[in-house]
Amino acid sequence: MEKRVKRKWNMLEDSPGITLFLFALPMILGNLFQQFYNMVDSMIVGQFVGEDALAAVGASYALTNVFVMIAIGGGIGASVITSQYLGAGEDRKMKTSVYTALLTFLAMGIVLGVFGFLMNRQILIWLNTPENILAAAGTYLGIYFLGMPFLFMYNILSSMFNALGDSRTPLCLLIFSSVLNVFLDLWFVIGFGAGVAGVAVATVIAQGTAAVISFCLLMRRLHGFAVEGKVQKYDTAILGAMVKIAIPSILQQSIVSIGMLLVQSVVNGFGSSVLAGYAAATRIESICIVPMISTGNAVSTFTAQNMGAGKPERVRKGYRAACAIAGGFALLICLILLFFDRQIIGTFMDTSSGAVAYATGTGYLSFIKFFFICIGLKAVTDGVLRGAGDVVVFTLANLVNLGIRVSGAFLLSPVLGVAAVWYAIPAGWTVNYLISLCRYLTGKWSKKNLIV
Repeated sequence: MEKRVKRKWNMLEDSPGITLFLFALPMILGNLFQQFYNMVDSMIVGQFVGEDALAAVGASYALTNVFVMIAIGGGIGASVITSQYLGAGEDRKMKTSVYTALLTFLAMGIVLGVFGFLMNRQILIWLNTPENILAAAGTYLGIYFLGMPFLFMYNILSSMFNALGDSRTPLCLLIFSSVLNVFLDLWFVIGFGAGVAGVAVATVIAQGTAAVISFCLLMRRLHGFAVEGKVQKYDTAILGAMVKIAIPSILQQSIVSIGMLLVQSVVNGFGSSVLAGYAAATRIESICIVPMISTGNAVSTFTAQNMGAGKPERVRKGYRAACAIAGGFALLICLILLFFDRQIIGTFMDTSSGAVAYATGTGYLSFIKFFFICIGLKAVTDGVLRGAGDVVVFTLANLVNLGIRVSGAFLLSPVLGVAAVWYAIPAGWTVNYLISLCRYLTGKWSKKNLIV
């Protein structure tokens, strides 16, 4: 008889709305702390080093965030398969799924880390990074990529905890590592005067520490699922199922980051002061959309477990509840920015010495805050399709989103200036949502079968 680990919120039986909210809340807090890493880097260098240092970290952020989103998106793909096995009661295959994901993502982290370390300066040149910040941005990226295996392992480990219905452990670890990151940032930058290199080293150390602790805790958790005989450590069939979900999930999670990266050359063309303001505003945007994105990720786990248990009707109830949750978060964030956007931007820079940067940042936030409901509905609808393994239309919708963002920035910037970069964002979110919604309404996602 297999011994099952009891979960506090049962996604297969408890109220869908309450379960989703309680499960999503630690994920939201955890992802906020994940974003907090780079935000603290920007705040500290912006206040204690200068505008060029802020611009250098900002120029690096668009690229590093693509790799972060690859790790998160791949982790979501792996967690969907793991969740479906858990929902179906197949603990042996669930454990094999976890081991397969860990080994695969460790290899990916090493390969991408080497690639990024060797190519970071050339990529910055291709992105038309201003000459006065090129060296500092290259230094930050070179150090950051050395820690890429830790980044990938930590994110896949967090996804596996979420797949098992535990969103609290990743939150606790992120709080610990974020506090460590802040302490190390201040130590290296203020204590040693290490500048941009110091914040990069601090991030790598903090992520590495969190990854090692997470691995130890997950291995202990898996021992609680008692199965007879030896568990297979790697399964290519399970890997194939993960890849089928991971690729669209990586695309979906990376849309914002890839869009930022592709339009970075447009922003860079307006100079380092505009880039500094844009960098600060996109940091804040990344924080603001976390509740909506996390709710969508929670919907994926909820959908996967209930699809594995053969309960598509619970998925529909969860979808309606998640739309309300995401809408509530979007309204709250809009109100906060409506009254405090200037104060928030001010935490990144000295307003008296960076008027252009300050105006750029506040201009961005004053526009985008009214459209967070669009990304909320998009994230929740995408979450159902992803959790069910219905990936074709899901992928198309996210590609259309990316196309609108990039084409809008390049085509409209000669007329509208740098503001064209963010005018296209809500248009992409809305069209993405409408395409995914049409697919959801057909009900074809409920006929998918992923686990083998």
